Amino acid sequence: VVFYDYDEIEYITDCNFRRVPAPRHEEDEMSGEVWYSVGPHDVFPETFGPFLLGNPTVREVFMKHHADLLDREFWQTHKERIAAGHVFDVFPYERDRRFHVQADKELLD
Repeated sequence: VVFYDYDEIEYITDCNFRRVPAPRHEEDEMSGEVWYSVGPHDVFPETFGPFLLGNPTVREVFMKHHADLLDREFWQTHKERIAAGHVFDVFPYERDRRFHVQADKELLD
């Protein structure tokens, strides 16, 4: 299982999923530099939105269906389950929209 973070690919189990710490003061928020330490495997899922969701229409749909992808807990939970040996099946569509469901229905008819 891999995780893509803008310019690099890492195993999810190697990533350190973190929340962006609260700014210490107003100057931190205005700075062009981060005010907190960032390790080589640190990933801040909440920061994906500004880079990926600039289009308001895309943002609305994304937030409706996939807001959890911007949450540290989502990624940390998956990391822990993978480390425990769980293998995920990831499907791009809901069960009723997948080809095999339609094929299965045709076989039964």
